[in-house]
Amino acid sequence: MLDTSMSLPAFHPYWWEAAPLVELPKQPVPERADTVVVGAGFAGLSAALTLARAGRAVAVFDKDRPGEGASSRNGGIASGNIKIRFSKMIESFGLARAKAIYEEAKRARADLARFVKEEGIDCCFAPSGHFTGAVRPAHYEAMAREAELMNKHLDCGAYMVPRSEQHGEIGTDFYYGGVVKPDIGGLHPGLLHTGMLERVQAAGATIHARTSVSGVRRDKDAFEVHTAHGRLRARHVVVATNGYTGSATPWLQRRIVPIPSQIITTEPLDPALMDRLMPKRRMIGESRNLYHYYRPSPDGTRMVFGGRRGAETNDPKAKFRQLYRDLGEIFGELDGVSITHSWWGYTGYTFDYLPKVAVHEGVHYATGFCGSGVVWARWLGQKVALRILGDAEAETVFDETPFQTRPLYRGRPWFLPAIIGWYRIKDRCGIT
Repeated sequence: MLDTSMSLPAFHPYWWEAAPLVELPKQPVPERADTVVVGAGFAGLSAALTLARAGRAVAVFDKDRPGEGASSRNGGIASGNIKIRFSKMIESFGLARAKAIYEEAKRARADLARFVKEEGIDCCFAPSGHFTGAVRPAHYEAMAREAELMNKHLDCGAYMVPRSEQHGEIGTDFYYGGVVKPDIGGLHPGLLHTGMLERVQAAGATIHARTSVSGVRRDKDAFEVHTAHGRLRARHVVVATNGYTGSATPWLQRRIVPIPSQIITTEPLDPALMDRLMPKRRMIGESRNLYHYYRPSPDGTRMVFGGRRGAETNDPKAKFRQLYRDLGEIFGELDGVSITHSWWGYTGYTFDYLPKVAVHEGVHYATGFCGSGVVWARWLGQKVALRILGDAEAETVFDETPFQTRPLYRGRPWFLPAIIGWYRIKDRCGIT
């Protein structure tokens, strides 16, 4: 039960303690740039870094402080997950295409590990593996079939953990066993973003913080980009705003669904308790539609607990209370534990649940990471930059996916409460 006398947590990300957001000095908007990048999160910085190191003049604009959006508000789980099950993808796209999509996810995960190591970014990256708990016995059986199929075609090393053995993975009886995927890890997203920002600046790109872009207009062989502090011309424009996309890019706004996700962090826990609750320090997920994702803090002393429930309200206190109740539901031993931080932010979903790289009227987009942006944002930001450079490595399986919208949709997900309600019904009935 939620203790109503409990003091409220700090309503900002836990990650900001070790990686505080920086206030960059204001810089004059140049008259020209080779490339303008809109958005200074993982995707925008990845594109900017690739282009700047290739000798291009790059100007990056962000309406807030760099990284203030999803890049420093996520859970730091480096999964590269695809929100469509492999079996379902085979039914929809055929085996060859399904394999291509999932194999690119494996390459993207491996490339993130390579990038962090080669760049010397100390962001606590650890290949911890990932455990997904089955909320119903039928979910466990479905997971087993899916793991067998993926191992057959993708050689991903997934293996099942029955309920009788799950305390070796997680200290709760809430689940009915689960599946382990060993090639997924975790990191400190704030420190990753800080490291990327430092390298982008060292490469010579200019970062214009708290400078919103109000419009992008094609003008012959260039673009005119209007910002809050002036306008400039650029040969290329990259838009990497994802769940924070606004009216400056209406084409993208009609294709991205901003969905809130919320996270809490516990106070430091007794080491013996952490050993009991998270013995292998895995990243954790579960089989519910309104699912939770959680993990140990990088130093192994706290639990960082996130979820989709609470997405129907923007009240930070209501989100905190919902997650606190959910935490106690899964881990009875944490009933009454103090919460030090509670925050939320927007993920960017596409209507077909697949990440996107796209070009529309000459503007390049890297977006739609569907809650897995730690891996996909950096990977696809890099792909967009390589495309601008004419590099053959720009090829990605997501070049081939249409970027859908829906009639009457203009960027405000008015349908979200109904979807959340439907997911609640499905979860009560055990339907995935």
